[in-house]
Amino acid sequence: MLRPPLDLVPADVPAEPLTHNTLNGVTGGIWRTRRAGRPAVLKLLAPPGRPGPTHWAGSDDPGHWNYWQREIEAYRSGLATTAYPGLAGPELLAVDERPDETVALWLVEATGRAGTTCSPADLGEVAGRLGAGHARWLGDPSSWVWPGGGRTPDWLARDWLRDYTLGRPVPEPVPWEHPVAVAAWPAPMRAGLRRIWERRHEIVAATDALPRTLCHHDCWPMNLVFATAGPVLLDWSGVGPGPVGEDAANLVLDTFFDGLVDVALLDEVAEIVVERYRAGLRGRVDPATVTRAVQLTGVAKYVWLAPLMLTRLGGATGQTYDRRDEAGIMAGRRPVLELLVRWAEAATR
Repeated sequence: MLRPPLDLVPADVPAEPLTHNTLNGVTGGIWRTRRAGRPAVLKLLAPPGRPGPTHWAGSDDPGHWNYWQREIEAYRSGLATTAYPGLAGPELLAVDERPDETVALWLVEATGRAGTTCSPADLGEVAGRLGAGHARWLGDPSSWVWPGGGRTPDWLARDWLRDYTLGRPVPEPVPWEHPVAVAAWPAPMRAGLRRIWERRHEIVAATDALPRTLCHHDCWPMNLVFATAGPVLLDWSGVGPGPVGEDAANLVLDTFFDGLVDVALLDEVAEIVVERYRAGLRGRVDPATVTRAVQLTGVAKYVWLAPLMLTRLGGATGQTYDRRDEAGIMAGRRPVLELLVRWAEAATR
């Protein structure tokens, strides 16, 4: 959708489409525009039923990983702006429910540097604030003190990591010896990725033993704005309980998977993010456990990626953000997937 519906943004008001995952059935569009004369971002959310890939279909189940109204609830409840002090979402302007059952979520535009301009120091700062935020929520979700009082709501993602990861459709058999893969990825790397895939259920199950906290579940540069007052964290549609380390792991890996940030920074980013995340937790979790948690949850979250890439060789890449060709994706993701293999070896001994 190039422009938002006219009942939301009149034709004479500018509306710039923003990059987002167009495969997700929940998102009808995102625009930078104006509301009541002030800069705003409009996100149009759609109920289940929009055409698209099955994995990205929205759900009416409040605990489903892709529940279509979760982000609305996160802003209405104040969670998005209070969950992680120093790493909050933008201010809510309004929620407009429309006759076609879509919902318009209006937010104050977060101004500053785009997340994709990040330096390792920027991501270290985010990781420290993320660790401090996670420290506030350590423990069983039933024990959490909710903003404004009351019980933990049922609209939080019930088991985001397991549902998102193990629910990804990957056609079998995976062509581990595809000529393109053999040329792009060394045999030890492919063997490591294959072990990860074959042990995926065991790896995801191992994350259940880690300390629990409140996870954002999509912390990466496309969801960050570096404002003057500090980083702003966007897209609270997946918020819910999860293992310590998961958001930090995603911040490391997903910064580089789509070629949006120079992969030469990978090792420096991995080091500073883990270090600052541990520091942000302020000793609430044993440092060795934190390091293993980052490694294990990072592997768990991306058990499906290499196999899915291989099944798509020679066809459409299915990418929303990555604009490289097939060869560029295979080469550009190699260092990140090699890190994933090293993490798997360290965390699953």
